[in-house]
Amino acid sequence: MLLKDNVPVKYMFDKIKVEVLFVTLYAVLIAILYNNFHITRISIPIAVPTILGTVISLLLAFKSNQAYDRWWEARTIWGAIVNDTRTLTRQLLTFVDDPYGADNEKAFCERMAKRQIAWCHALSRHLRGHDPLEGLEKLISQEDIDFISRYNNIPLALQELQGVDLRNAFKLGWINEFQQVQIDNTLTSFSNEMGGCERIKNTVFPVTYSVYIRFALFLFILLLPFGLIEFFGVVEVPLVIAIASSFLLIEKMAVHLQDPFENKPTDTPTTAICDTIERDIKQMLKENYRQDEKLSGTPAQKSKMYYVL
Repeated sequence: MLLKDNVPVKYMFDKIKVEVLFVTLYAVLIAILYNNFHITRISIPIAVPTILGTVISLLLAFKSNQAYDRWWEARTIWGAIVNDTRTLTRQLLTFVDDPYGADNEKAFCERMAKRQIAWCHALSRHLRGHDPLEGLEKLISQEDIDFISRYNNIPLALQELQGVDLRNAFKLGWINEFQQVQIDNTLTSFSNEMGGCERIKNTVFPVTYSVYIRFALFLFILLLPFGLIEFFGVVEVPLVIAIASSFLLIEKMAVHLQDPFENKPTDTPTTAICDTIERDIKQMLKENYRQDEKLSGTPAQKSKMYYVL
């Protein structure tokens, strides 16, 4: 996934290369008929494609705004996940008090905090259709993995384990009733955020709306050469290609933004967010954090290392 890097031009035009090829052949054909065979009656007033283009521009603007709203909502939800994960870890470190020794307290806090990191990674992969169990053995016990493997929804199973541990801590007297309610509210926030992501993932953008826009767009492209040929002659070919490419790219951009969990360069950067969460939580636990040991590192990223002194 690309975050701050520019999206390659080749990547963008690969998405419309078939349409551009069709537009090129079509525009050349119209130019040949007009100039070589002197079929001059095929020209139409430029106002016709202009009016249609104006209508399509408004529709594309509306669709792009709606698609960006879906993308931004997904990013907002994952921003809340970052905040709530830090809050949960802080609550564990400051609320839990084991009168029988610090070792039990430390083990409990570490288990719940790392399970929460695992939840973030699992949710990211779950939304993208990847194996949510991949790499979780570095963060949670084999017993936990055996338990969650029985579930179709791995993040939900991890949340159930968090609730069980929270109940046990309360029964052991490590936290009081008020503290249990506070931590449980944080866990409930994770459930709401997961539900929000799944709603965006499973709610399909209206297909008929996309079909109508695409039909109007192709009608506009079909009429465009007839409106330009009389004024520009052969030059209408590159003009038609440029104008059509602009409209097609905007339409493709909206299509990509409307699905923020499809593992594309325009996705919500859940992988990078999970890496940030893992780094921060491990540092709060006073553990060494090595970038080359994170679950989603790439060879280029693994050359960097972060330590807590």
